Amino acid sequence: MTQSPDYHGAALAAAPDDATPDDAVPWPRTTVDSGRPGAEFEPRPPGQSVFDVPDTECDGWSTPDFTVRSASVRGAGHRFSREARRDCARVAWHEASGAVVFAVADEPQQRAAQACRAAIDQLLCLLAQGGGVLDFDSFAHHTAERLRRLAPSTEAVTGTTAGTMAADWYATTLVAGVVQPEPGGPRIQVCRIGDSGAWLLDRTTGSYHALFRAKKGSDSDIDPLTSVTAAAAAAAAATEPVEHVVEHLTGSEILLVGSNGFGDPLGDGDGAVGELFARHLTVPPTPLRLAHVLDFAGQRFDDDRTLVGVWPADR
Repeated sequence: MTQSPDYHGAALAAAPDDATPDDAVPWPRTTVDSGRPGAEFEPRPPGQSVFDVPDTECDGWSTPDFTVRSASVRGAGHRFSREARRDCARVAWHEASGAVVFAVADEPQQRAAQACRAAIDQLLCLLAQGGGVLDFDSFAHHTAERLRRLAPSTEAVTGTTAGTMAADWYATTLVAGVVQPEPGGPRIQVCRIGDSGAWLLDRTTGSYHALFRAKKGSDSDIDPLTSVTAAAAAAAAATEPVEHVVEHLTGSEILLVGSNGFGDPLGDGDGAVGELFARHLTVPPTPLRLAHVLDFAGQRFDDDRTLVGVWPADR
């Protein structure tokens, strides 16, 4: 969660009651955080160097085995301070195995997008090779090498050393994995580098099961120790395996994968945010509806938010 900027004077004037017909009235944002929505204001444009990063993205499609929805929205802090959205999510289908492949990255957006693309490509390659449990240590190594090749040369970045440039370029979090159809229920394999997360939501009880422990304080800082590169180096040195889990979805559960902009407000899922998403994710919403719900208003929560949801097909 970022520090809330000073939104004083940024609120929009209310439109007259008869300014628009009912079917053209904007969707009101859902308020959480004990009814404290924060100021409403028109988002400011990001800097010219990031004009190609949209404020909001959403997507959705279905395979014979799964329904997928994803959305990523710019937080109020970045909307106010003219910064681009930093989160990124990408999802793909491995047709031969029926698996859904996903990646969510954070900090900053251009590098997060490259990390997602590299992760998806590597996971698709591992699935094509067959086998059961994915080698996430190898996955982290190959993903980091892909990012290393994409990074600018140190000569192109004046006033920096190789170490400083690498730390700046690779400081992105990543949570990535696959959901595969199996006779005993879909199998999830997911790894996490940094402070993004993944959860199982039980649609019958509205309860959440976190697949990774919450990171607090210095554990959640975005620095080289939580970057893809550092995780790959640790795995190559066999000093610390990449954090990963293997789970199976029950008939009532769905998989959620999100950035800390979603995970921090969610907490353990027993508050207003958990109730909001449990109510709206019982069945797959439209992609636009997911983006709208994800863009909830809360005075304390102004970070970018990204969420990927995977529903098993209704048999």
